Amino acid sequence: MSEQDQYIAHTENWVKQVIMKFNLCPFARREVERASIRYAVIAAHKPKAVLLALLAECALLDQDPAIETTLVILPRGFEGFYAYLDLVDLAEDMLLEQGYEGKYQLASFHPDYCFEGEAQDDAANYTNRSPYPTLHLIREASMAQVLTDYPNPESIPERNVEFARRKGADFFVKLLANCSKH
Repeated sequence: MSEQDQYIAHTENWVKQVIMKFNLCPFARREVERASIRYAVIAAHKPKAVLLALLAECALLDQDPAIETTLVILPRGFEGFYAYLDLVDLAEDMLLEQGYEGKYQLASFHPDYCFEGEAQDDAANYTNRSPYPTLHLIREASMAQVLTDYPNPESIPERNVEFARRKGADFFVKLLANCSKH
C-alpha cells in the first residue's frame, strides 16, 4: 500500500469508526454508504501550493455532482496547529475571493485540534481531531437541505461535546490510534 493510500485508509477509518459510528456528524452515514466522499491527499506543504490544490478540488466538485464532499488530507507541513489555523484562514479567504462563498463551506480537523478557550486535554477537542490535518469541503446547498430535515441541528455541537466529555480523552486517543492500524 502506498503512503498516499495509507493516509486515505486512515482517514476513511476515522470517518467510519469515529465520525459515523458515534454519530458525530449525523449526515456522514448517508455519504459513506453512497460512496460519495472523495479523499484527496495533498502532498504539498507550502500554503500557496495547498490553496491551489484546494481550488482544484472545488473545480472538481463543480464538475462532478456525484462527489458530495471532499476531505483534503494534508499529511505534511501543517502538523503544528497554529500554522494549520493560518492555512484555514487563507483557505476561507480564497474561497471567498474565488466566488465560492455560499457554494462550499470549509470545516477543519487536526490531530491537535483545540477549541479556543479550552484546555488542550479537554475531551471536547476530539470532536474535531483527525489522524491528519484535514480540510473538509462541504456543498452548502446539500448541507442546507439535510439541515431542514434534521430536528434541532444547532444542538449537534453541544451533543458532541457532552458525548466526548462523557467518554473522556483516553477513549478518543485509542479510537484515533486504531484508525491508523487498519
